Amino acid sequence: AIIYTSVTGNTSTLAEIIHEKMEARDIETDLLLVDECDFSTLKEYDMIAVGTYSWDNGELPLEMEDLFEAFEQEDMKHVTTGVFGTGDSFYPYFCGAVDIFRDMLYVQTNLAVTLKVELTPQNDDYLRCEKFCDRLARELVYA
Repeated sequence: AIIYTSVTGNTSTLAEIIHEKMEARDIETDLLLVDECDFSTLKEYDMIAVGTYSWDNGELPLEMEDLFEAFEQEDMKHVTTGVFGTGDSFYPYFCGAVDIFRDMLYVQTNLAVTLKVELTPQNDDYLRCEKFCDRLARELVYA
């Protein structure tokens, strides 16, 4: 699954790129807005990529808090995860919500990879998305 939220469309674009690249690897993925996600099914996935923007000064967006808590409350050690997000390096905590998720996922899951992108994904970010997907796919094979 790729579970994400987006306000400006930047994280949405990133989620769609990652979705396309995973599907190109013959890895079937559900692309879900966090508001449409049934958290009770999280533990049924082999892999979950979480996509988020950062709010205010690097904080978790309100709509991502329930997902964050669901990861903390379920036994998710068998799930390979990655976290990605977009942000503006103008702020002191660039993509701070990605870091918050990363730290929790490291403890609660098999965290494989993180990706931070400045604002709208650019051409060089496509290669970074490839590497993100390569790492997720490699960890999924070994899980």
